[in-house]
Amino acid sequence: ICSRYVPENCVYKVKLGSTQTCIVQIAQPSLLEIDYTYKIITIPCNFSATNCSTSQPEVLWFRQKAENQPERLCPKDQCLDEAGKFTTKSQIPHQVFLTLNEVDVSDSAIYFCGIAFSDSIEPKSKQTGPGTTLVVRNEKLLSHEGENILIAFLALLSFYIAILSVIFIIISKQLKLEPPNKRGSDKASQKKRSARRIFQEIAQELYHRRYVETKQEERDDYIYENRRAHSNFEKS
Repeated sequence: ICSRYVPENCVYKVKLGSTQTCIVQIAQPSLLEIDYTYKIITIPCNFSATNCSTSQPEVLWFRQKAENQPERLCPKDQCLDEAGKFTTKSQIPHQVFLTLNEVDVSDSAIYFCGIAFSDSIEPKSKQTGPGTTLVVRNEKLLSHEGENILIAFLALLSFYIAILSVIFIIISKQLKLEPPNKRGSDKASQKKRSARRIFQEIAQELYHRRYVETKQEERDDYIYENRRAHSNFEKS
């Protein structure tokens, strides 16, 4: 029996009986984001209990809105009715759920899960989770199917861009590997073809002029002979 006159005995007995420490650890999703079309949302809470008793722990839920004090939800098992605003369930060991019914924008807040082993005096036997931020949007969010379609479209677009990039790289490498002599010979051949075409055009023009001059001389000779013959006929 501990005595206030001999406190050393009390400390000594507590140390002998506290060889194992009950430790509770809690994990919650950091963010849940929904829109006004959701009428029901469930917030999960996973916890582990090390060196704790086999009795069922007490589950507590709190809600804290912006610039407000935390509000305790479901005191004294008042959330067992599924028709209420809040419903708590424990489907498997070490996992509990808080369900919100008739969700609206005002339900946006941080929801904390608390686990407490009442039969333990260890400080770590009573823990509160990091909290889940619930955001209820007033506008409709993109559905999961829409997100999948968008992801597939972006993947196809990325694949198409990658193919074009590979084709461009291959063409660029081929142009770089092409011998300079070949490119110079191509330019020289183009110049030769251009000079040959110009020469042909000049030759055709000269031939046309020569043809016109010849025809003109033949016509002048013909007219001169006719006039001469006509003059001799009149004299006779």
